[in-house]
Amino acid sequence: MTTLPAPSLLDQQHIVLDGISWEAYEQILADLQDRPIRLTYDNGSLEMMAPLFEHEKWKTRYGRLIEAMSEELDLDVEPGGSTTFRRKDLAKGLEPDECYYVQHAHAVRDKDNIDLKIDPPPDLVVEVDITRTSIPKQPIYAALGVPELWRYDGFQFTVLRLENRKYRPADASGVFPFLPMQQFQQFVIRLASERQSPVLREFRAWLRTLDRGRSATE
Repeated sequence: MTTLPAPSLLDQQHIVLDGISWEAYEQILADLQDRPIRLTYDNGSLEMMAPLFEHEKWKTRYGRLIEAMSEELDLDVEPGGSTTFRRKDLAKGLEPDECYYVQHAHAVRDKDNIDLKIDPPPDLVVEVDITRTSIPKQPIYAALGVPELWRYDGFQFTVLRLENRKYRPADASGVFPFLPMQQFQQFVIRLASERQSPVLREFRAWLRTLDRGRSATE
């Protein structure tokens, strides 16, 4: 069995280990099971991090709005949460904060496990980067073929779309092209400072004004 760092250390800081084989990475994943620790693996480097409460609150705000939108507009969306996505042939793996299958929802609806060698990656990943990390995640997502990232760093919200194996900032989402992103982010910010139920009701009402013009997910 792989020896893991003490939980008290993981509560205080992230840990980076070098020279970790793919087999050791998979064993650590198995040993951790349902413990709330995120692993990022890239060519022998392994980062272990225990998410902070602030981080989890922000990523949940994005998740609540995306899932409310899928219900209100009757969109075919399959949430993937923080699934571990990995490919041995690329020596890369990680867990997103939130992820969603939209254009490829039909391809994973009946699956309990995802194999990225045969299954598509998520259409959308949400990453909240408000804590220091050592292993860059964007190159890993690019190698796995995730077409779009929504990134929030505590100050700025950015839509990043994959072009020629690199992420580039974009004004619009390719996954939800009908969605005005600046207004969407304002609802996320409001969830941080106001009672959530009234904000969600207003968000749903606002979405209904967009419904006639939406085109891309159907």
